Amino acid sequence: MQPRILCADIGGSFIDFAVLNTENSVIYRNKIPTPTHNQKDFLQTLIALTAPYPQLPLHIAMAGTQEPKTGRLLAANIPCMDGTLFTPLLTEHLKRPIRVANDADCFAMGEAHFGAGQGHENVFGIILGTGVGGGMIWQGQLIIGGEGVSGEWGHAPIIPHLPHLKHSTPCFQCGCGQWGCLDTFGSARGLERLHQWHGFPPLDSRKIVQAWEAGERNAATTLTTYLTYTSAALAMVINTTGATIVPVGGGLSNARALIHALDLAVRKRILRKQTTPLVIPGTLGQDAALLGASALS
Repeated sequence: MQPRILCADIGGSFIDFAVLNTENSVIYRNKIPTPTHNQKDFLQTLIALTAPYPQLPLHIAMAGTQEPKTGRLLAANIPCMDGTLFTPLLTEHLKRPIRVANDADCFAMGEAHFGAGQGHENVFGIILGTGVGGGMIWQGQLIIGGEGVSGEWGHAPIIPHLPHLKHSTPCFQCGCGQWGCLDTFGSARGLERLHQWHGFPPLDSRKIVQAWEAGERNAATTLTTYLTYTSAALAMVINTTGATIVPVGGGLSNARALIHALDLAVRKRILRKQTTPLVIPGTLGQDAALLGASALS
């Protein structure tokens, strides 16, 4: 099939590069380490990947946010490109049309267009993995906020920082500099942090979930706390956005019993009555961000 578009999912560890045809099928794919500390190497890597396909547009799902008007990138995990005018820089060096969006936004786009969100005009896709992220899709279009920030439900201090009552609520310091963000307890690392906050020995998030599924008491205590706070935050997002489906990506999305429990907890907390599943695992797996990037306009 004729190549139609080039897509790249660029993270702090790897660049997942793909060529899609007119039927949105992947006809070539290559995954290589991301040059994170040398801008010249980063640009040369993208030039080498795209060179066999002159003039084809390149759409990128990026681990970071880009200011829409200037193209300036905020990407802490890729320091050689952090603060650069990313889209203009790539356009100059790659000599082709470039579109860039946050990787969580691209996940949401992928699921909205090709996955679990098909048939819904209001989709809020979420990531529950190493961190917590999200993307808002309305009528097939990505909603972009000020300075490129939208859908970032993982970062806001939803648990009050009360140092004199530090043992009464799981209020942890976040990598963004604030305290009590959802990212500190709703992610896989956050689940592990909650487990220790309850006084239990350190345990990997997958093992915590497995123990919970097996009926282990300590894990049940941890998951009760996790579901209480995470469902409350997500219910507020649903009430605010009116989303009718919430596809989930990231490592915790593979824990189907956990996502089912989160769905039930969220549907009990939202204002509208919904009898069908609302929070569901995404269906596209590792292809979600790439396919979402292909749908950027």
